[in-house]
Amino acid sequence: MIRILDSSELRLQLIATGMHLSPEFGNTKDQILDDGFTIDWEIESIVSSDTPSAVIKSIGLGMIGFSDAIRTLKPDCVLVLGDRYEIFSGVVASMVAGVPVGHIHGGEITEGSIDENMRHAITKMAHLHFVAAEEYRNRVIQLGEQPERVYTVGALGIDGITRLQLLDWQSLMAQLGLENCKKNVLVTFHPVTIEHGVSEKHLEQVLGALSELKNTQIIFSLPNSDAEGRALQRKMKEFADSRENVKVFASLGQLRYLSCLRHVDCVIGNSSSGLIEAPTLKTATINVGDRQLGRLKADSVLDCAPKKHEILAAIGSVYTPKMRQILLDVTNPYGEGCASSAIVEILESEPLDGFLRKPFFDMPYIHSDFGMETK
Repeated sequence: MIRILDSSELRLQLIATGMHLSPEFGNTKDQILDDGFTIDWEIESIVSSDTPSAVIKSIGLGMIGFSDAIRTLKPDCVLVLGDRYEIFSGVVASMVAGVPVGHIHGGEITEGSIDENMRHAITKMAHLHFVAAEEYRNRVIQLGEQPERVYTVGALGIDGITRLQLLDWQSLMAQLGLENCKKNVLVTFHPVTIEHGVSEKHLEQVLGALSELKNTQIIFSLPNSDAEGRALQRKMKEFADSRENVKVFASLGQLRYLSCLRHVDCVIGNSSSGLIEAPTLKTATINVGDRQLGRLKADSVLDCAPKKHEILAAIGSVYTPKMRQILLDVTNPYGEGCASSAIVEILESEPLDGFLRKPFFDMPYIHSDFGMETK
């Protein structure tokens, strides 16, 4: 967004929706304004419930809100990132309204989350694609998108790291009220939305492992607004209430979250930040369960099942000489932090005329293992 503001060819119109407008999730709309941006339109879409039905209603409210926003703002292109259901609402509205869509972070796989399905659906409705790695570019083309409209730019999360002056540990402790502990871990655990009813069971295993840590400060960043998210929030808060070494935050904001990620010994959970940002910050990741299954992972990411003994074993591995060496040498498969410049240059140069027509790109015929010709 900063690059767009600096461009002489582009004009930024900003829509805020979903959790950004909810006090329950930190009211991060204020952070957007504090960062110097103007919000051109707000779309209230969060339904205060913890069920799949509530998420479905939120998608519908989002479509209604985006319909009004697009009709009023009249954008030439709608630029979206990721795979959240709020973004899905905006892309459906844009497609029906005949507005080209630029999609960031397509082609990725996360088999343990409905975001997987949202992401690929958004790809088929989008017209320009900005992917984080060459493997993801190939997958977007495999979905039938024209190769000349699919650009490998890297991950935007790394741009945030290179752009910001992250806080030192003393400043972070002062802002968050943290203690100067020997060991520190960050926990970011979201619902496993592809399997209803398992998220709480998985979190109980994580909490069971955390309860056995000694001389360790545990910092929770609360989960998102997916189905079962509020139930996870309650369990985390209950866990923290009886322990002095546990701190819970609805939202840390980008600067404090990335600063925290830099200084802790590891991040535990199932958030994409453990895969995309943590390796650049030389921080180990304990990736619990299948929520991120299928994504590219650096050597600093330790996968484990949502079982207490496996999580404890992974935490132990974080403090070994082997992991210290891995962190010194780790290469992030998501790039080095040049995505925003590349995206803006492409938006400046791409003519949008004719983009609404999307011929399906057929892959060449290949021989399958089943003895038949397939695409």
